[in-house]
Formats: sequence, structure tokens, C-alpha cells
Amino acid sequence: MEIAIQKSPGMGAVLNEGVTTFRVWAPNADKVFVTGTFNDWNNESLEMQLEENGYWATTTDDANEGDEYKFIIHNGEQVLHRNDPYAFELTNSNGNSIIKTLDFDWEGDDFIIPSWNSLVIYELHVGTFNRKSPDAVGTFDDVIEKLEYIKGLGINCIELLPVAEFAGGISWGYNPAHPFAIEQDYGGPDGLARLVKAAHKLGIAIIMDVVYNHFGPSDVDLWQFDGWSENDKGGIYFYNDHRSSTPWGDTRPDYGRDEVRQYLRDNALMWIEKYHCDGLRLDATAYIRYEDGGLGDDAVIEEGNQMMREINQELKEKYPHILTIAEDLKGQEIVTNAIEDGGIGYGSQWDMNFVHPVREVLTSVSDDSRDLQAVADALACTYSGDVFRRIVYTESHDEVANGKARVPEEIQPGDAESQFAKKRALLGIVLTLTAPGIPMLFQGQEFIEDEYFQDTEGLDWDKQYRLKGISRLVGDIIKLRTGFYDGTDGLRGQHLTIVHLNVETKILAYIRGGENEQPVLVILNFSNADYGDYGIGIDEGTNWQLRINSVWKGYDNDFSDTDVENLRIEEAETDDRPWTGKLDIPGYAALIYSL
Repeated sequence: MEIAIQKSPGMGAVLNEGVTTFRVWAPNADKVFVTGTFNDWNNESLEMQLEENGYWATTTDDANEGDEYKFIIHNGEQVLHRNDPYAFELTNSNGNSIIKTLDFDWEGDDFIIPSWNSLVIYELHVGTFNRKSPDAVGTFDDVIEKLEYIKGLGINCIELLPVAEFAGGISWGYNPAHPFAIEQDYGGPDGLARLVKAAHKLGIAIIMDVVYNHFGPSDVDLWQFDGWSENDKGGIYFYNDHRSSTPWGDTRPDYGRDEVRQYLRDNALMWIEKYHCDGLRLDATAYIRYEDGGLGDDAVIEEGNQMMREINQELKEKYPHILTIAEDLKGQEIVTNAIEDGGIGYGSQWDMNFVHPVREVLTSVSDDSRDLQAVADALACTYSGDVFRRIVYTESHDEVANGKARVPEEIQPGDAESQFAKKRALLGIVLTLTAPGIPMLFQGQEFIEDEYFQDTEGLDWDKQYRLKGISRLVGDIIKLRTGFYDGTDGLRGQHLTIVHLNVETKILAYIRGGENEQPVLVILNFSNADYGDYGIGIDEGTNWQLRINSVWKGYDNDFSDTDVENLRIEEAETDDRPWTGKLDIPGYAALIYSL
């Protein structure tokens, strides 16, 4: 029955001491009711009262956790059955809302994400990462089964492709139908909470990929939510003019409405406060900033910038350890500049100035065409005065789909496990894991997965077993990067020095580390030629010791028999340095040294 007590604050269905408060924003409605399993789906027995600014609310002690419900919105002659925009759970994307409190037992979880300079991110898609059956997508519990494997690699941060409820059960996740609900086919809210809790117990952070540049476009109850629209557009949650258009549908949120910005802000906080996520990655932020994504002389959507600033500011004030990442791909410092300096305030951004030139160098058919200066420039790029304001990678869900393949497949189509493909793909991984920036790998990259990413196919874990030596190599480099192995804190510092760049031999060398840091020397051979007694300029008193040889035969039987040792020191000038370090360097090898 409806009872006359004070309503609880908050949106959606708020359960408090046996009383449920329903609240919804429907400014153009004439009447609003709540119907559900708790009142035998009676469309008129529980009427809502109009509050200020188009909000409607009511209370009842008949509705309990697990009950299904919908709002019945009357607008003139229209009678609309709508799911709750704030529903934490749905039966499915076009089903019913479910009352859910998200009152999980976190068992004292007080995990804090590792320092950003020691992060290594592993991007994965729940539905395909550990998919066991062609008849069912992978689940959060399936990911949990592989957490020990991920930890064994040294990974300390997982970035999940979007898990908000989407149409159907198979998707990349970038078509959110219900932003607050968790995809049921993955395991729903409880499954996500189990995954986050299990990851934190192993020291692994979770970053959530969220989509605020568009919704849907299918199974979106937000569309013409309360019956009002203009120009046959989307109504109160969306722009109702040309600004509604995006490459994914006519569903760009109306960032100019306070209520819509609040809706997105509430969603961002949900991932942090309700699910203990350690960061957010916002998809395609250029389409929040610009009408056409910044492709030309686009009009700026200033209220989109305002929305992102509001989210970043609130997260920074309440949860300063949270990492926010923009997939902007415009290479603009405004994205990561501080809000007080006119920036948007993201912690970091995906770096187009790393991935594109590095992939081009790795996949070029001819050694002669490899542009080492492009690699050096990619290494040196930085944003907002901090090298960790960028995410560096050679593979992501976008870079291995949409007409593009995995790096080893791009190198040698149809033979991605050839020694050339493996060696050159590993050059990219070494660059990623030793470059200034926060490194990111995409699922399966560590065992030379060659299939382009598709949401219908699971990872080939047989390949991981077959190429377990490659996984071991990647794990060894990750552990140098994170500090699991000592002597390499220069990899976690701000400094980069290019010490050798030879366009003829295609050998590049750089040092990570500055004063009072343990330096790391990385030497990369971008040619298939073996070089003996090759000279690199070094400073007096440096005694470089080999830590990693990426083409050591112990990692893969296809690799080199060349015996690589510590640098042999000679008092002779090379690279404008008074001493020379001599070494043998196999073709397509990456060698990592420390003192």
C-alpha cells in the first residue's frame, strides 16, 4: 500500500528500512504511476506525486528487493511503459527493471589503485576473454578464474570494456541501453561485485569503460522518455536538433540540461561508490567535445566539456586516487590539463601519437622503410607536463578490429606465428612497457593472439599454452616495469634520453631514468640483420647488465642462437660519449639492461 512517510532522497527505486521510494524525472508528464510484481502489475494503484522541476516520487512498503517494476507515464493521450533510467538491474535490455540495493559485502575492501607510474593496464572484454562455450558468452566469474593468471603476468590493473546493459547478449558494450544496470548475460550486479572484490584481493585494480557520447541506439527507454520531443528526436535526455547526431546513432545526450549532466555524474559516481572501481575510461570523448568529433572545423559542445569537468572535479575532490582516462585521440593537452588551468581535468588519455607511428614502423614490409625518428618522437611525446598523462599501447579493441588486425597478423598475414611476426610484435610490446606513459596491453597480446577482435569469438587459450614462453617473456618485462623485480625504477620516472639512433642499421637505444633513479637501457634492432660487436655510447662508470633478451631461445624455439651478454666496455667515443659499450644484437631483438 502507499504510505504517508517522508520520501528517501535519490533517484530510481531507493529501499530504506522496508520502504521503497520511487523517483523519476518526467517534466512533460501529466501523471505517473509505478507498476510491478508487488502490485500485480496494476497500472493505476500506485500514483506518484509531482515534486519540483519535473520530478515525481512516491513511497510504498509493498515493494521489496528483487521485485520487478516499470513507470507508467501519461502525456496527453500517450500512455508509456518505461524502465527506470536509474535501475541497477533489469531482467534483460528490453525487459523490466528490478529493485536492487547494491548493498554488497565488501569484506572490508579498502584497496587503493597502485601509483599511476607503476600501472600496467590489461584491457579485456568480459564476453570473450574466457568464453567457454559457443552457446554462452563469458561472464564475470569466468574472468575471476583467470585472475591468478593475470596476476602471474604482473598485471596490476584491468580495464573492462563496457558492461552496462546492452541490447542482446553479444556486443562490444559500446551500445549502452541502460547505463546504470549491469549486463545480465555477464552475471549482473552481483557478478561484477564479485569480480572487483576478487581482483582487489590479488592487488589488481579495475577501471570501467563508460559511454557518455551516445546511448543505444536500440532498447533505449530513455528515447522520448516522457512523450515529449522536437523534430522527431529523442526527447528530454537527448539533443533535439542537429547536435543529436553521432556515428553510432541519433542519441547524443543533451549536456545542456542540468538533469542530464546530473544523470551522467550520478552514473560515474556509481561505478566508484557502489562497485569500488578504481577508475573510469570515457569512450570517444571527442564526440562529447565536438559536434562531429573534431574531424574538421567542428562546433565545440561547450556544455559537454562542462559535464566532463564536473565529473572529473568531483571525483578528484572525493576520491583523489581515482584514475580517469579519456579516449580522445586528438593529442590535445586540454584533455589532461588541470581544470583550474582551463583544461578538462582527466588523469590520462589514450595517445594517438604513440600507437599509430609505432604500429606503422612495426608493420612496414621493408626494414629500409622503418622510420626510427618516428619511434623516437612517439617515445618522447608527453601531455600536460607529465609523462603519465598518456596511455601507450599498440593493441586495443579498436586497433585490432574495424578492418585492422592484431600486430603479428598485420606483420605477416596468415602466418602470425612466424618468427618474424613474433619478434616484431614483441618489439612493440617492449616499446609499450618501457616507454614513458602508462602501458596497456589488450587481451591475448601476451601470447601473440592473431585473430581480429570480434565479440562472437573467445580468446584462443590453446595458443597461450603453445606459446607460454612468449607469455613468460611479457611477464618478465611487466615485472621490471612495475618494480616487482628491483633495480629498474627509472622505468617509473619522468625521464627519457635517446642515446643512439642509426637510420642505416635501424638500431635505437634509450635510457629511462634521471638523477637518483636506477636507470634502464633499452636497445632495439628494427632490422632482421644480426650485428656483432656493435657500439653504443655510454657514460663513464656505467656497467650495464643484461636483464631481458626478447629473442632468447629460452622464450621460443624459433628465436636466436646468438649469445647476448653484458655490454663490453671500451674507452672510445661513440654517440658523443667518451665510452663505448659493445654488444652482439640479433635481428629484431629488444635488449633491456640495468646497472
